[in-house]
Amino acid sequence: MAKFPYYKQFDTMDCGPTCLRMIARHYGRSIPVQTLREKGQLAREGTSLLGLAEAAEAVGFRTLGVELPLDSLVTEAPLPCIVLWDQNHYVVVHHVKQQRSWLRQRRKRRGFPNQAADHPHTFYVADPGRGLLTYSAAEFQQHWAAATQQGIPTGIALLLETTPTFYEQDEPETVVPTYGFSRLLSYVTQHKQLIGQLLLGLVVAAGLQLLLPFLIQAVVDVGVNTQNVSFLYLILTAQLVLLAGRLGVEFVRSWILLYISTRLNLNILSDFFMKLMRLPVAFFDTKHYGDLMQRINDHNRIEAFLTGQALSILLSLLNLLVFGVVLALYNTTIFLVFGASSLLYLSWIRLFLRQRRKLDQQRFGASARSQSMLVQLIQGMQEIKLAGAERPMRWAWERLQARLFKLQMTSLSLQQYQQAGAFALNEGKNVLITFLAAKAVIDGQLSLGGMLAMQYMVGQLNGPVEQLVGFMQSLQDAHISVERLNEIHTLADEEPEGTLLPAPVPTPGQPAGEHQQLQLREVCFTYPGAGQALVLDQVSLSVPAGRTTAIVGMSGSGKTTLLKLLLKFYEASAGDIRVGNLPLRTISHTSWRRQCGVVMQDGFLFSDTIARNIAVGVDAIDATQLAHAVHVANLDDFLQALPLGLHTKIGPDGSGISQGQRQRILIARAVYKNPQYLFFDEATNALDAHNEAVIWGRLQEFFRGRTVIVVAHRLSTVSHADQLVVLDKGRLTESGTHASLIARRGQYWHLVKNQLALGA
Repeated sequence: MAKFPYYKQFDTMDCGPTCLRMIARHYGRSIPVQTLREKGQLAREGTSLLGLAEAAEAVGFRTLGVELPLDSLVTEAPLPCIVLWDQNHYVVVHHVKQQRSWLRQRRKRRGFPNQAADHPHTFYVADPGRGLLTYSAAEFQQHWAAATQQGIPTGIALLLETTPTFYEQDEPETVVPTYGFSRLLSYVTQHKQLIGQLLLGLVVAAGLQLLLPFLIQAVVDVGVNTQNVSFLYLILTAQLVLLAGRLGVEFVRSWILLYISTRLNLNILSDFFMKLMRLPVAFFDTKHYGDLMQRINDHNRIEAFLTGQALSILLSLLNLLVFGVVLALYNTTIFLVFGASSLLYLSWIRLFLRQRRKLDQQRFGASARSQSMLVQLIQGMQEIKLAGAERPMRWAWERLQARLFKLQMTSLSLQQYQQAGAFALNEGKNVLITFLAAKAVIDGQLSLGGMLAMQYMVGQLNGPVEQLVGFMQSLQDAHISVERLNEIHTLADEEPEGTLLPAPVPTPGQPAGEHQQLQLREVCFTYPGAGQALVLDQVSLSVPAGRTTAIVGMSGSGKTTLLKLLLKFYEASAGDIRVGNLPLRTISHTSWRRQCGVVMQDGFLFSDTIARNIAVGVDAIDATQLAHAVHVANLDDFLQALPLGLHTKIGPDGSGISQGQRQRILIARAVYKNPQYLFFDEATNALDAHNEAVIWGRLQEFFRGRTVIVVAHRLSTVSHADQLVVLDKGRLTESGTHASLIARRGQYWHLVKNQLALGA
């Protein structure tokens, strides 16, 4: 049976696209996982079976989603196929093999509680989260079976067959990695002068070490044998000087390494954050917090490799070369024994590298889920306690820790097997060399001092060999980390350089021109995820410049989504959005958002002072502008009650303040920006009636000459709008003024009649 191609999933929710990637590679095509993510419409919760089918058909497969029993999967399903695993994961079944009779009997004696124990087959599975695995029929069915039909367990599978289109398609989708070791080494070469000093220090340290075995031999053969105490004093003084020199070189080397490693870590992480900030907002909708945090930890591992192992290995190789040559000159037989034993030792270590790689990938996934759950437990503690869900949530976390513990046990077991073999080879080599050296002294081929010097050299050679082993493992770890980072760095930026126009820049507060008008023409939008209903369905709307437009509707009608499209969080699935005569898609994301003041339902407050939370990203805060923003948001009384006023520090996400105070700070942030376009999404839903009335009264003055879109349920915030728009299930059903819509007694009238106490 030919080995099935295997790929590891990069992220927690990548199992579906990765399974499809493996099957495509099995049939001869190499397709990037990002391409399959996009075609499968990957969402935060992963890819649905329908999404996988759409992605597969887009690259040339014929698909069929089925629910079938185990016998049908074995006898009728074309392999490889994708199956639903444990109701929350996808794996590939690439081969099914009939078991021998003795193996069937052993499986049967294990006592699995279903008829699959008698099934004479072994299932070969490619699990993107765990590796290439084999299962008995009973073990396979425990993970796969999801339902029962007429008493027979059944599971879900996606069957795939290639079409001529699969082989006719070109391979422009194959992405050449742009983030690899060559780019990482460019960070190191920025410090050429310091690297040169390090190399000089390595050469000096190697030279000093080379003198020590000769001094040891001189002490025994000359000083001891001739009983020349003065010579001993001279040699010992020389040894002390050499040791002091080595210590000084090591001190300087440590300071240089600290400087390089600090700068390197800062540069690599800074570039990573720059890349994250250039990615589309939609990217963060499909990524889990833990996945991104684990990639930041990958940077630390790469930095440790580049500044630790990569530079230290140079000294090790230099020592290996120098002492190896000297050892060969002393005794060729012992040199050959040392060389052969070291090669066996390195080969033994290499046998375990593949398994270490698998375990590292599994730890990455488990650690990412653990970190996400830990953040969720801490941030959601209030809701957990209110729901009385302390124990179930803790148990869920403990089960994940148990999974991590099992991985650590497997890793330790593998490490011990490796260590046992390495110890036997290494110590056996040392014993054999000691015997050969002693015999050479007895036979008169070597002096006693030469024996001691040679033992010293062997000890010095053992160190570089051990470091070479560590380098191999660190290289593997760094390579895995680079693969995960490459998956981020090769993504397309939200705003490709040089392809977008700047947004028109009207003067805030001045009479609006036609170039500021917002127009939507038959706009449709669906969130990622196959089979999703249209959130916006052929919405056509004109937002007058310098006027206030209010959008109302039931929850889930698409109001917030419409705002996000206008803010370029997402691209419309169909239709066109224009700013004046310019298509919004051609306008620079950055320059457009600079002209927009936004208050979203889930606006974020930073761990900083209130002033810095209002004037976000501003180096020098304009005191007059800040005071105006505070006044409009009616924060004066709140700030006067605080000892530090605007300099009071608030916690992440507004910790320590009420929801109403939090919303007022967000409103002040939008006002301080002094934008031409304002987007308010339920901006006052947490305010009491008095504060809401005061703030909206002041905002009406601020809105003059600005284009404003307000999403709200409360009549008090929308009744004075110049235009009211009603959305229902993604479709625009009514538009007009408050008076005209009330007179029409349509959907808007039904939405607000309870607030107005209107009769039927």
